[in-house]
Amino acid sequence: MPISSCFEKPAVQIATAILIPNLGGWISGIQTKKQIKGWYETLVLPKCRPPNWVFPIAWTSLYTTMGYASYIVWKQGHGFDGPAHFPLILYGAQLALNFAWTPIFFVKHELKWSFVEIIALTATAAATGISFYKIDKTAGLLFVPYLAWLSFASYLNHSIWKNNTPAIEDKKPEAVKEK
Repeated sequence: MPISSCFEKPAVQIATAILIPNLGGWISGIQTKKQIKGWYETLVLPKCRPPNWVFPIAWTSLYTTMGYASYIVWKQGHGFDGPAHFPLILYGAQLALNFAWTPIFFVKHELKWSFVEIIALTATAAATGISFYKIDKTAGLLFVPYLAWLSFASYLNHSIWKNNTPAIEDKKPEAVKEK
């Protein structure tokens, strides 16, 4: 059986759609793991932050559901030749933004820019979910837990940024502070 005919089987298509976001997530996880024991443990973290073991479970679940949602949209919207074209481009864009967040936060330690990035990610993911919903309601609804998690992650990112950045007042020159 030629390899191209393997990709015509729904089970292979679903597995591929699920594997793509998870693979990116696992690569991101490798970058994250290297930073947890050093830099990350020195940060002032919000009290509501879940323990570290929650994150890989949450992300694997979310990547799996979004991958499956992309399969549904690809199938119901006739791939890139049909109405799924733009929603799938949005999906790819939000995946790229998702994978970009980890190096910005964990490798570059850019708390402010990682917050800006996660806001762009959340907006793009919301647009993706809405566009998926227009193709298939289930696919759109599968994005709801992801959007809830991104909202929480945005809150965490913002809190970490603010808790670990000196107050603006502390950065002003003495002459400005006295006025």
